[in-house]
Amino acid sequence: MMNIGEASAASGVSAKMIRYYEETGLIPPAGRTASGYRTYGPKEVQILRFVRRARDLGFPMEKVADLLALWNDRSRASADVKHLAEAQVQALEARIREMQDMKAALEHLVHCCAGDRRPDCPILDDLGGTPAFAAPVTTGR
Repeated sequence: MMNIGEASAASGVSAKMIRYYEETGLIPPAGRTASGYRTYGPKEVQILRFVRRARDLGFPMEKVADLLALWNDRSRASADVKHLAEAQVQALEARIREMQDMKAALEHLVHCCAGDRRPDCPILDDLGGTPAFAAPVTTGR
């Protein structure tokens, strides 16, 4: 058995996140020693690694819970898992488009800023809601 620090090191999930996952019910509560310290075994570490990998792939918490349920259900259909993964690919593609739009808008503002000693700055004007130079409109959304 391991304590939370050892489980954290073995799984790559911080102790703070392990506690959070337990509090939210994403993972089962840890065992406890007589003095109240959390204990973890190989199974719990495997679950934590699963959660970490799913989060690394961008799955939101509720989808991680769905994946965990499917992982634990030996009668699951792989089509259900594939559907969740395909939906995540679509969500990531949408986020990528949004980030590309943000990058283009910021690049435009940087281009419009003289970057000299004068106080006027189109970047700050835009952030303040009074754009001096309208950022390009993109069609990615």
